[in-house]
Amino acid sequence: MTRQSAAAEAEFGEFAAAQASQLFRIAYLLCGDWHEAQDLVQIALTKLFVAWGRASRADNVGSYARSVLVNSYLSSRRLRRNGELPVAEVFEAVVTDGDADLRLTLVAALRKLPPRSRAVVVLRYLEDLSIESVASYLGTTPAAVKSLNTRGIAQLREHLGVQQTGSTKW
Repeated sequence: MTRQSAAAEAEFGEFAAAQASQLFRIAYLLCGDWHEAQDLVQIALTKLFVAWGRASRADNVGSYARSVLVNSYLSSRRLRRNGELPVAEVFEAVVTDGDADLRLTLVAALRKLPPRSRAVVVLRYLEDLSIESVASYLGTTPAAVKSLNTRGIAQLREHLGVQQTGSTKW
């Protein structure tokens, strides 16, 4: 192993250790399954490691990693027809703050959204990204993101039984 590749590998290891928990949180909210989220983060980090030379030169490596994660998630949804079928639902997450029932209800409602709508809602509200940033991640237009966001929030409200009011809060 060359000195340069050892340094790049160490740099990637530091990055992955620092970003893994944030990537996992995003992955869990995207797919709604603890184990699938772990697999998704592993896939994204593997892809990122392979492209580390290019990725490490990006303006915002964290943003690049989130993009790889979201694209991996959407790709797995397109290829899901022959994938594994869960036999039982197992939730292992330990919630240390907030209302656990509310979190479980929200995650269950997120799982009912179509993959692209779920990705938009998670990126817009969890990651607090702009419409333009989400459009860039998904490779689509800001208008499409606005439409997916509006439909996703409306579906979440429906699943959660929230009455529609004039307010944009849910």
